[in-house]
Amino acid sequence: MASIFPFQPYRYTARAGELRRLVTQPYDKISRDMRQRYLAASPYNLVRVILGERFPADSESDNVYTRAAACLDTWIDGGILARDPAPSVYPYYQEFISPDSGERIVRKGFIALGEVEDYSAGVVHRHEQTLTGPKQDRLELLRHTRAQCEQIFMLYPDPEGAVDRLIEEAASIPPLAEVDDEYGTTHRIWRIDDPDRVSGIQRLMAPRKLVIADGHHRYETAVAFRNENPALAAAARVPVAYFNMHSPGLRILGTHRTIHGIEGFAPDAFLASLGKIFRLTPIESLDALRAAWAEPHAGLMRMGVALGTPQGLYLAECARGEDALDVAVLHSQVIEGVLGVSPEAVRTEQYIHYIRGIDVAWAEVASGAAQLAFLLEPASVEQVARIAFSGGVMPQKSTDFYPKLLSGLAIYRM
Repeated sequence: MASIFPFQPYRYTARAGELRRLVTQPYDKISRDMRQRYLAASPYNLVRVILGERFPADSESDNVYTRAAACLDTWIDGGILARDPAPSVYPYYQEFISPDSGERIVRKGFIALGEVEDYSAGVVHRHEQTLTGPKQDRLELLRHTRAQCEQIFMLYPDPEGAVDRLIEEAASIPPLAEVDDEYGTTHRIWRIDDPDRVSGIQRLMAPRKLVIADGHHRYETAVAFRNENPALAAAARVPVAYFNMHSPGLRILGTHRTIHGIEGFAPDAFLASLGKIFRLTPIESLDALRAAWAEPHAGLMRMGVALGTPQGLYLAECARGEDALDVAVLHSQVIEGVLGVSPEAVRTEQYIHYIRGIDVAWAEVASGAAQLAFLLEPASVEQVARIAFSGGVMPQKSTDFYPKLLSGLAIYRM
């Protein structure tokens, strides 16, 4: 049974300035340059809390985590952040242009608190493995701030669209907040504080199974924090943005892999080993790879392989089993089997970078920053749901739901 709850989040007030200068992309999508831009945008930008600066002089009493907590306290005391007056559920719409098709799309969901559930309870399902480092960092931040500034991106099955219809009714008036992010996505939220409407959403959501689309590390951090604080009732809940997995507004992008630092890496020997698994065809451009992906190829895995050699780009093809995923084949047979990178090294990102956008991945190889790149098609929502509901997991960074949720729209402080 999926339990959701209205809540009274802290939100930025007019005293903080323009919302576009205050909110951020999720912490794990913030590059060094983005952080500097956010820091310069406003003294109240949320990056100071979710991904603050570290300094050589940091100590046990003055560090990135203590400064994050102090920021929140100061902003609340100074009226930069204020708590909403009544427990509410927040419809959340994202309007964006699909990078794949160029069409304008609106993704409709809502923000509420969700019960922190162990995976074994069969209510919340994961679909990806997680990495140890990010969870340790997020847990330390949560211990100091006792705040969740970012929502977990959660999917639920509702083929009839019953929950969507309730959300749409509430979103027929001007939004509570509206902001454009740096990628051109417009984010809007509304507020539902009528108890009857809230209970209607709770009733419709109760029988749904849930799948984490994005935020596995933060969700597992919430589980760990709950377990550390059994007497803190608020720790048993976490802010979630819920979206119908049958919505036409869901988009998944491919997450590509670049490889670096493999000692003794020899491109010719690598291609010879890879050719025992895949049929390799030299191709002239990334556009040719996109064209190959656009052709019907059910039952066939098609992957791009880029190397910094004169013939630098190949189409790799092999038969795909009925339930096999491209990313799982890549990790088990190539990254581990051919390159010899252990699962532990993958988990700690020792030799691997995860890249959005095949042009960016190709550029990393062309510049010499990476030895090779694996260019992957995106998984489908149906594949993600099937694996999650069956108890399976995909390799980490298997999916990239687009666009990301904005951080700082609704802050849950315990």
